[in-house]
Amino acid sequence: MIAEEMIIACCTDLAGKVRGKAFPASQFEKRLRRGIGWTPTNVQITCFDAIGESPFGALGDLVLIPDQSARVRVDFDDGQPVEHFALGDIRHTDGRPWELCTRSILKAALDRLEKVTGLTLLGAFEHEFQLRDVPAPRGEAYTAAGFRTERRLAETLIAAMREAGLEPDTFMKEYGGGQYEVTMGPSRGVSIADHSTILREILHATAGRFDRKITFTPIRDPAGVGNGVHIHLSFLDGDKPATYDAAGKHGLSAVAGQFVAGVLRYLDSIVALTAPSAVSYLRLTPHRWSAAFNNLGFRDREASVRICPVSDLSDIAKAAQFNFEFRAADAAASPHLQLAAIIHAGVQGIEEGLQTPEATAEDLSLLDSAALAARGYVRLPQSLREALERFAGNTTVAGWFPEGFTDVYVKHKMAELAVLEGKATDEICGLYEQVY
Repeated sequence: MIAEEMIIACCTDLAGKVRGKAFPASQFEKRLRRGIGWTPTNVQITCFDAIGESPFGALGDLVLIPDQSARVRVDFDDGQPVEHFALGDIRHTDGRPWELCTRSILKAALDRLEKVTGLTLLGAFEHEFQLRDVPAPRGEAYTAAGFRTERRLAETLIAAMREAGLEPDTFMKEYGGGQYEVTMGPSRGVSIADHSTILREILHATAGRFDRKITFTPIRDPAGVGNGVHIHLSFLDGDKPATYDAAGKHGLSAVAGQFVAGVLRYLDSIVALTAPSAVSYLRLTPHRWSAAFNNLGFRDREASVRICPVSDLSDIAKAAQFNFEFRAADAAASPHLQLAAIIHAGVQGIEEGLQTPEATAEDLSLLDSAALAARGYVRLPQSLREALERFAGNTTVAGWFPEGFTDVYVKHKMAELAVLEGKATDEICGLYEQVY
């Protein structure tokens, strides 16, 4: 059967989905200049394919321009079509970045970081996911047997990641039924979010080769474990690590400490962007090894921001190993929006001259609201609706984003919630499992 190879120009959107349009791969050079047509109201397509209230209606035209640096071509050498796509930027037809383009929003945040600090962001996302359609026997958490069950998928994925320009790191059988984790090496700037997006797409494509269905949903079963996204971050001054200071509190340099303080101060107002589904808040609860308060932890996997361990056994210098991890996140979000929100919050902390926070080493869920407030802690929102209220109600946070963004985002998410009205929790979890 004859076939002509095609490439998808795509982007992440407010639903955390990767949407785009395909064209013949032979046209790529032309599309780098003129892009492909895009419709403004596409931004209001929810994860359930309902369309939220849109300020655009049927009006307007945009272009989605692929980026050569975010182009991926993976030939699985199995007789099936090549996986070929390129992330890009949505622009007005005169070339200006569109105000609701998630990748352009991230670039603006990175520009702010560079302008204020002169530093470059280095980072990587690690992902947890679950197999949807295979038995999940007991006794396989973290085991070699659990890995061996999906060895072929894992080894094909690692090869596909490398061909896609990612740096594979680890693959392991996680705690939950049919749950696995995959990690990759760090990259710089916008590529941090690009690579997260690429990994998710490559993992879906790889699983499909083995007739597997996977899900990144924040939680499949209210009584079970969740799937998180952990975002590891550090700073470079040129090529020199700039996050570690042996004399700094918790080993954080002054600028890194201020950045973390800003993230924590504004966390309850940005979690609507970093954990943006209705079921995200079933996961963001105490004792789930996720995050429930705006606290810094030292090697604490229940802290919203965790200072990660370094190894004296490594041949890599301590300063180059040193990083912190943002844990109040999941894969229902656009990686570009997640990272933009974190950067803006961190830079706000630098501009405000905040002090490096103390690190907790206790169960904050045992404290009442007065005791938490006295120490500067707050319980994170316990529903998406509450998270949206805190986001929209914080004028500082809303001011980080282009005009109109907050209103459109809230309307998008309210349309998502409308689909779920009257449904039981188990049914809601099932819907999210399908779409992510």
